[in-house]
Amino acid sequence: MRIILILVMGLHGSIHLFGFLKAYDITTFQGISEPISKPVGAFWLVSFILFSITIILLIWQPDYWWLGGFMAILVSQALIFYFWSDAKFGTLINILILLASIVSYSDFRFTNQILAERKDLFQRAQTVTNNPIIAQEIADLPPVVRKWLHSSTEFGQPIVSNVYLTQELKLKMNPGQKDWSSGTANQIFTVQPPGFNWVINTSIYSLISTKGRDKLVKGKGEMTIKLFSLFPVVHADNNFKVNQATLQRYLAEIVWFPSAALSPDIHWEALNDHSAKATMDIQGTKASGIFHFNEYGQFVKFVAMRYKDVKDPTPTQWSVEAIKFKDFKGIKVPVECEVSWMLNGEKWTWLKVKIVDISYNIAAIP
Repeated sequence: MRIILILVMGLHGSIHLFGFLKAYDITTFQGISEPISKPVGAFWLVSFILFSITIILLIWQPDYWWLGGFMAILVSQALIFYFWSDAKFGTLINILILLASIVSYSDFRFTNQILAERKDLFQRAQTVTNNPIIAQEIADLPPVVRKWLHSSTEFGQPIVSNVYLTQELKLKMNPGQKDWSSGTANQIFTVQPPGFNWVINTSIYSLISTKGRDKLVKGKGEMTIKLFSLFPVVHADNNFKVNQATLQRYLAEIVWFPSAALSPDIHWEALNDHSAKATMDIQGTKASGIFHFNEYGQFVKFVAMRYKDVKDPTPTQWSVEAIKFKDFKGIKVPVECEVSWMLNGEKWTWLKVKIVDISYNIAAIP
């Protein structure tokens, strides 16, 4: 898409250059039948230069190319209105470039909003401790949870205070969808206080660019999904169902930083030799779920009764299952997981997550 946009702006800008060349009698230009004065010809040159700058920005500074695009369109359209009878069809090209500029600007704003949220989350976070995990710290945990920490974390490793990870995703929007959509995501977690900020980039049917953000701050959840970073199709916040579901998601995802099991915000209850219930109560939002482990203490799955939608009257069984494990800096975590809902008695797997990279205890937001 970017190459097509570059080619369109290159051709469109070149036509404006011919307007300048005609005004100064350097060459003939049949596209404009009326004479062009030299002062007006200078504006044709300005428009050409602005389109050229926009192309350069699109190649080298894509976050800011929309700024050049808006200015180039403004000058170009003024010239088109001035020579309407000959140049009116150029309006269609300007409209296309304008739409692309609006989408780019919207993405710029959404990205900066997310960055500001992450800075705030990061600034609120506290270092849990600079000391490594020791056996005495896990003594009060249920035996199966202690076994999990032994199997996943080497003693002597520092306790995790924050996490940054990147993901590759396969997802389905509804049970009737046959083909998987692809996406990428990145996420920041903090342990004290518990919070996260998750951003996904994907597309619907490989055509419609979609960007979404989930976050947990002070026990409150919020989810936003926008088409082309512009049109909000989902926005849910200020609702106890969203808050609880988001906190349950946080619980499930501590499997990527197991030392969070030591957090005083998590209450553990042993159920049997292979499972334990975890409960969190953060500023009035209470959520729980059950962790299942195998005989070696390795995480198998997390199961919770979770609200799928704010309109749902009752929660639905939701699960996260581990498929494959990998060691990251001495911490063994599930790097491939499948996320499912139990709908009408049948398991519907709607998301497959692959962890690409994890960084622990980062000093600054990447």
